[in-house]
Amino acid sequence: MDWYRYRFRCVWRLAAPPEAVYAVLERAEEYPSWWPQVREVVPVDDATGTARFRSVLPYDLVVTARSLRRDPDARVLEVGLGGDLEGWARWTLTPEGTGTRALYEQEVEVRARLLRALAVPGRPFFRVNHALMMRGGRRGLAARLRAV
Repeated sequence: MDWYRYRFRCVWRLAAPPEAVYAVLERAEEYPSWWPQVREVVPVDDATGTARFRSVLPYDLVVTARSLRRDPDARVLEVGLGGDLEGWARWTLTPEGTGTRALYEQEVEVRARLLRALAVPGRPFFRVNHALMMRGGRRGLAARLRAV
């Protein structure tokens, strides 16, 4: 097992059409306004930005995200990640009844020195930390969509 690599897969069911969900998710610079664990997003240019995350564990992750795919017709958003995490993350949105099934997938390697040093004993905590971050994001996005 490679202790530095993580694969995450999460499904959110949202009571809004895919187009509305896509419109919110494509504006990454606004994530901090509805996703509590996304502390900061700073655009660098039209396709790149930096983001700072913190969930329950007292440690910030800083990544540079660059757009790899932005496809409103297929409802897919994908970014390449560098910095404390290296890899990719992707949203795929599909209609489900009158709402949306939002699939989040991520494959990363931890590059942050402290997290690499704690890779073996910290792995279960890092996975729980990620799950709590995703739960906060789902709740925040659902509230944002109700407000729109």
